[in-house]
This record gives sequence, structure tokens and C-alpha cells, in this order.
Amino acid sequence: MSTLTLSSAWLALQAHQSAMAQQHLRELFARDSQRFNRFSLKFNDILMDYSKHPVCHETISLLLVLARQQRLEDWITRMFRGEKINDTENHAALHSALRGEHPVMIDGVDIMSNVRRVLTQMEQFSTSVRDGKLRGYSGHLFTDVVNIGIGGSDLGPLMVTEALKPYSSNHIIPHFVSNIDGTQLELILRRLNPATTLFIIASKTFTTQETIANARAAREWFLAHGGSEKDVAGHFVAVSINREEVEKFGIDSDNMFELWDWVGGRYSLWSAIGLPIVLTIGMENFYSLLTGAKEMDQHFLTAPLEKNLPVMLGLIGIWQINFFGTRSHAVLPYDQSLHRFPAYLQQLEMESNGKRIDRNGDEVDYSTGTVVWGESGTNGQHAFYQLLHQGTQIIPADFLVPCISHNPIGDHHCLLLANFFAQTEAMMRGKSMSEVCAEIEAESSMNNIAAESFKKIMPHKVFPGDRPTTSILFKQLDPKTLGSLIALYEHKVFVQSVIWNVNPFDQWGVEFGKQLAGKILDELEQDRQITSHDSSTNGLMNYFKVNR
Repeated sequence: MSTLTLSSAWLALQAHQSAMAQQHLRELFARDSQRFNRFSLKFNDILMDYSKHPVCHETISLLLVLARQQRLEDWITRMFRGEKINDTENHAALHSALRGEHPVMIDGVDIMSNVRRVLTQMEQFSTSVRDGKLRGYSGHLFTDVVNIGIGGSDLGPLMVTEALKPYSSNHIIPHFVSNIDGTQLELILRRLNPATTLFIIASKTFTTQETIANARAAREWFLAHGGSEKDVAGHFVAVSINREEVEKFGIDSDNMFELWDWVGGRYSLWSAIGLPIVLTIGMENFYSLLTGAKEMDQHFLTAPLEKNLPVMLGLIGIWQINFFGTRSHAVLPYDQSLHRFPAYLQQLEMESNGKRIDRNGDEVDYSTGTVVWGESGTNGQHAFYQLLHQGTQIIPADFLVPCISHNPIGDHHCLLLANFFAQTEAMMRGKSMSEVCAEIEAESSMNNIAAESFKKIMPHKVFPGDRPTTSILFKQLDPKTLGSLIALYEHKVFVQSVIWNVNPFDQWGVEFGKQLAGKILDELEQDRQITSHDSSTNGLMNYFKVNR
């Protein structure tokens, strides 16, 4: 057993869970008319309600004891101070500095001057493109921007540009290429004019296999459809730290936007990785995005733990994962603009905390991380909510919704909100057998249904309820609010990593897969039969060779 699972705070929570598991959420609400006020928090225009979880005052007190036992406040301070808390790679984790303004020292150097320099470079470049001062080789305005990246270099910018479409330029359309499957790139390129297309190659090392393969294919397309070698420098820019490889590709070094090793990929949309965001929504709106995140940073750093949104969101997750044994978590934004938010959070949470070794190098004996997935409402209601309501596994869910829509068509938004409120209430309350009986008796008296028929259907109409949900409401999805929401989840992930004593800023499992892929690629390019792997991998590779 680990030190964590043998600790007094952990054992107290285990004992407390046994008592809370006997109490239905409906009963907790019936006993306490102030439950919503006790278990909800506000930050600016964001309201977070976690009252529909199996918690009471004692639960929160015990979770806070656990947080303090794990020295959460110290870890928060260390991260913001720039200590090298990514200890396996000997790096700081300073994504917060990308939206900050105060000096941050790493190895005796204030990194903020470099942050401001790159922001200025992004502003000058994007303004030139958006105002038409910088044009394609034919003299026409740039109309399309193709971002070529993968992982954090794709998911973050894609999610934000989708979420903030109401703030986007009228004449610049963003496109995103990440998959090494050539279909994605081909379908995008066939719609574009090379004379009006700008490419962003986003790769910190400029050696990422998928990204560079797609970048080279885009370059070949550009040269084959009207562009010349000298035009490459005006149509391709890079976000990287590898100046030599960038220049070898043909990109003007003045159009290389720098990254740093203290910026993790899944935390990088605030950096030059956000260049497609800036080109799409403008620098002023990008600064608002940064401001929203910065304000959440300050809240996370200074608010008491019990009033701290990221802390409480993280601890409620710990309560569900480690003490109620949940293995899956749904993110359900009732805003079509946020339809890529669940995919963004998949990487943020699963790549950060999907770890089995703690900071001491020991194998953990408790769950870390969870399967994150989701879909925008109300689409999900007609796809997978059946399992959420009546399935055999409990799946906590985050529901997010704006109070004001950017597209107020008819009564659509009220219908959306009605569904939002109804779903969280239904998941909490459920429908008891007595309620089903009363409902069916009323129906049978009106429709003359036989008693035998409604007895048969009764069990199918019972909903157990007691399904935990967190509701996050905000006034409107503007750049500042979106920045705060993203930072809220970033810090939630960090809170959980501290409790679990894992490093959320490395991803060695991803690196292992890349190593194997490199070896296999060499073998696929040879004609000989493959025998160097296990029988399954050998068989699959040889079948491919015969049928390609």
C-alpha cells in the first residue's frame, strides 16, 4: 500500500464514503433547502454548481484535509514561481506566464521579455495579414490559413477558433490538418487557392513525424499549383524552436515564432501556437482570451481552497474517481461553439494524468485520471444519455452553457436551457417506482390500457437517479470567458496531479509509440517479409505488404 492510501486523510474519506453512498441525492436536497448556496461558487460571470454530487459539509472538510496533506498550496506556489516541477524533464511548467505580466525567473533570467517579444511579433504579423499589407505571391489578400500540427498544436487552436467564430474575421478562414492520413490534407487543399493560402507549421522541434510529413506534402502542392521556391518564404511560417530545420524547409527566419521548453504542448494555445487564433479573431480578442486565463490564474493562486473553483472542481473529481470508483467522465457543452471542447479536454486530462508511476518513481495503487469524452447538447441526448440515465455504470458529467446566445433564433436558446436544466435534475432525482405507478395509472385511465400491460412496462420506466453532475453557467461565450474556462480546467488537472503525486507535464507513453513507429516505418519500406515482432504485429504488417 502507498503512503497516500494509508494516510489518515485518505482513510477518513473512505469511511465517509460508506456513509454518503447510502444517501440518495434526492434526499440530500430534500433535507437542505440551502444546498445550492452551500455547494456552488462564482467567479466573474461564471457559476459552478457542484451541489448535485454526493457531498456534505463533512465531505468538503475531509477533501480539504487531503489537499493540505498533499501540500496543494505549496505546489501551486511552486508552479507559479517557475520551479522545475516537471522533474522528469527538468523543466518548469509556466503556461501561466504566457498570459501573465509580472517577472518570472528561470535560471536567473526573466522570461517575460521573450513572452512579450513573441506576442508583439504575432500582433505585427497578424495585423499585416488581416489588413492586407502582407499578401500572397499574386498580390491578392490571404483568404485561408492552414495550421499543420498535431496534439496540442492542433486541438487548442482548433477548439478556440471554433468557439470564437462570432469574433472571427470575415475574410480569413482557418483550416486544421493533424492526421497523417492524407485524406484530411487532400480534402482541405482541393478547395484552396495557393495564391491566397498561408500555411502555419506548428512543431516545437520541427521533427514531429506527422506534422513534417503533412508540411512537406503541402509544400509540394503549393509548388505544383503555381507557387515558386522563392514564394515559399512568403506563404509558410513556423512555430518552433528549431531555426536550422525551419530555414532548411524554406521558411524565412523572420517568420519563425519561438516556443520554449517550459511550454507543454497541451498548454500551448496561449503561445505562438495560438497564431491561427490571432489571424482568425484578431490580437485584441486574443489579449482578452489571455486576460480571462490570467484572472483565473490569480483566483487559483490567491482564493481560499474552499472558495477556489479549480481546487473544488479537482477535489470533486478525486471524490468520484478514487472513492466512488468512477472510470469515465462526460463533458457536455450546451453550446455548439464548444463542440471541440471535450476533445481538447481529452488530451489535457488524459495525457497529463494518465500515469501509473508517481513522482517518487513508485507504481501507484490508486486510480489516476479518467476517460474523458463528450458531445454538444442536445445531440448527446439522442445518442448516449440513455446510458447516463439508466446504465449500470455511474458517469459523472460536466454540463456547460451560456446564458446568452450569439445566435438568438426564435426560442431556440430557451429550449436549449430547458433541456440543460431538465437533464441535470433528472439525473439527480430519477423516477421512483411509486412515481412510475402513478404515471401509468393516469395513462391507463385515459387510454384504457390493461393492467397486465403496464405492470410489464413499469420496471423499464424507473430511473435510479443519484447520477452526479456539475453545472457551469456563464453569461456569454466571449474570449475572456473562454480563457477563464480553459484555465479552470488546466488548474483542475494540476490539483488532481498533486493529490495523486504524479507529474502532469510529461508524456513518456506518447514518446514510446513514436519510437516504435520510426522502426516499423523503415521495415514497411522494405520488400522482405517481417519476422522481427510478435506474431500478431508480423502478421498484420505482412498482410498490409501483400495488399497495398
